Amino acid sequence: KWGVSASAVAAGPAAGGADDAEQSEFEVVLVSDGGAKIPVMKAVKELLGLGLKEAKEFVEGAPATLKAGVKKEEAEEMKAKIEEAGGKVELK
Repeated sequence: KWGVSASAVAAGPAAGGADDAEQSEFEVVLVSDGGAKIPVMKAVKELLGLGLKEAKEFVEGAPATLKAGVKKEEAEEMKAKIEEAGGKVELK
């Protein structure tokens, strides 16, 4: 009736789940500063080796990718540092 076959519906979620389980490289995305702009700027400055002005522009431009193609451990560390400062981060 809606133009969707049962096989396409069944394959969709299974394929997506398999990719997530085997993902080895992540993209760390700063979603927002969470109202703690200065501490998040300091954390971004430290993580990316930016100057204060560049870190400020980066945080104000959120959502923005902090780093792409990083291993899970490094991505988790970056996420923890930004969240500790008060920011919100997603791993993709």
